Parts: sequence; C-alpha cells; structure tokens
Amino acid sequence: MSIASTPQPPYVAVIFTSLRTTVDEGYALTSAEMVSMAGGQPGFLGIESARGADGLGITVSYWKDMDSVRAWKSVSEHRMAQKLGRERWYRAYRTRVCVVEREYGFSL
Repeated sequence: MSIASTPQPPYVAVIFTSLRTTVDEGYALTSAEMVSMAGGQPGFLGIESARGADGLGITVSYWKDMDSVRAWKSVSEHRMAQKLGRERWYRAYRTRVCVVEREYGFSL
C-alpha cells in the first residue's frame, strides 16, 4: 500500500478506527472486497490503512464530496460488511467524517 494521491482540497476523509476481535473467518476477503468495491464508486479518491499487532486499525478513505460518502454508505454490500463487522470482527470502532481543507507533504 502507498500514500493515497489526492487532489487539491477540499475533499472528504472518512477515518475508521477499530479494535479487532480474535475472529478472522472471512475478514481478509471481505476487507479486500470492500476496498475493491469502494475503488469503483463515483467520487472515490484513495485509501490508506494500517493495523498494529495489538489489533488497533486505522483506515482512511478519501472522497470527492459528502454525496460520494453517503452513496458509498448506502451500497448494500457495504452495509452487510458493516453488520458482519459489528457481529464478528470488531470489539469497538469509531467513524469520523472530515472535510480536508489543507494538505502538504514530502516525498523523495
């Protein structure tokens, strides 16, 4: 995975922070399917994700605007994955939706 390439602000960031359970059955496949499916959605700009050995994970997806975020949230397969996450894979999670107003960076 690499740093997402995003346009000049403003755009929207959805930050999903989670704590995993010990259940792995189906998680990797569902996660890969959601990343692939999100990538095909109108307004999707990119994604970055990391998970520590302690089970804490942070995934940030970037979107053109709030309408794009709402459309992704309403996709039935995404809603089903969220339901499975609450039932099986996550002990806790928090979703934060933010408008990115400024960005800067460095790369070699």
